[in-house]
Amino acid sequence: MVSLKGKTALVTGASRGIGRAISLMLARNGVNLAINSTSVDNLRAVEKELTMLGVDVLLCPADLSHPDTPSTIIKQVVDRFGGLDILINNAGIAIPKPLSQTSAEEWDLHMAVNARAPFLLCREAIPYLRKSDAASIINISSVVGRKGYVNQGAYTASKHALMGMTKVLAQELHGDNIRVHVIAPGGVATDMVGKMRPDLDTSMLIAPEEIADIVEFLLVHRGNAAIDEINVRRSSNNPWK
Repeated sequence: MVSLKGKTALVTGASRGIGRAISLMLARNGVNLAINSTSVDNLRAVEKELTMLGVDVLLCPADLSHPDTPSTIIKQVVDRFGGLDILINNAGIAIPKPLSQTSAEEWDLHMAVNARAPFLLCREAIPYLRKSDAASIINISSVVGRKGYVNQGAYTASKHALMGMTKVLAQELHGDNIRVHVIAPGGVATDMVGKMRPDLDTSMLIAPEEIADIVEFLLVHRGNAAIDEINVRRSSNNPWK
């Protein structure tokens, strides 16, 4: 098992849900954190929780839909911490609409946040990750990265793009000691799922902390066994579907 204490991580979409749970888990492991969200107020609330755990925290409030944002964030992280060991691409957006009613602007927004931003963050982070002795990239995808659900066409397409990019990136970085993983969860108890699937019973959804536990496993179990992809379903769903 690898110790994470003293490492540096960047977590996008860190102000709530899965991103907040991952950030808290990392802080409990002694990881210094750069946290990103569009909401400064929400980030400050998470910052208070993280600093109470004794780690250094950098706020990176920014809109990932802008193509210049990823390079700016990576520069901020490196200027503050001197390097980067862990990149968690968690931020995402979803607008529930039939494809026939989805505008070009909405389509482009999904692609910009859910696919292009992770690509650009990875690209800008790679030179610094190569200098780490235990570098990892973890992309948070979705079950819709493998399946397709009605009223989620743009979201589904963007997550398919993220999955494809991750597969290629893992192969390209295989010789650089950079582990690249993707986690594809089903329904997680977040605000996004509440908006996309208001019909679901929230008590039956995956807890964000369960995803954070998987992230922790991937980061600390760095032996000869490497995991490319983890698919996570709700316990109420049928296995293998």
